[in-house]
Amino acid sequence: MPVNTSDIKKLRDMTGAGMMTAKSALEAADGDIDKAVEHLRKAGQASAAKRGDREARAGLIESYTHAGRIGVLVEVNCETDFVARTEDFKTFAHDVAMQVAATGPDYIKPEDVPEDIVAKEREIYASEAKGKPAEVVEKIVAGKLDKFYAENCLVKHPFIKDPDTNLEALQTALIAKLGENVVIRRISRFELGA
Repeated sequence: MPVNTSDIKKLRDMTGAGMMTAKSALEAADGDIDKAVEHLRKAGQASAAKRGDREARAGLIESYTHAGRIGVLVEVNCETDFVARTEDFKTFAHDVAMQVAATGPDYIKPEDVPEDIVAKEREIYASEAKGKPAEVVEKIVAGKLDKFYAENCLVKHPFIKDPDTNLEALQTALIAKLGENVVIRRISRFELGA
């Protein structure tokens, strides 16, 4: 089905996709803009997964202070200086710093949680579900562990500007949009009197 230029423009404005990418997505979705957005998101997640192994050593260090009482430094990396200077990248780094200030996470991502802490949490959750069938216990433990990660890991916290998403989803979308790997490397949070 041929697509019109106004739909292509609308999709580009919504997603930041290039003209040919937006046109292809609309053609694949038979002109349905919502399906085209979904198509682009799936393609972006797939390309982000491919880029996840690429080394990211450029980037920037972003600072944020809140009311003179909380200070944050974050290091966010990408693959090139060119991308580090883009407005999208700078906005993401600033959002990461604000998220750290607001939530005070213990870890950046679930893989950063020490194995002994994860094992202890699993043990606690399993003992709470004692007496239930093994497959039910495993589902309960997995669910509670996901909740633990959502409370303690920066990328899993609900995003302060949009609680329906998290930094991990924003990071994946940014990787897809910029075409480079983006990594939150380090965070440091200071609170007055803490």
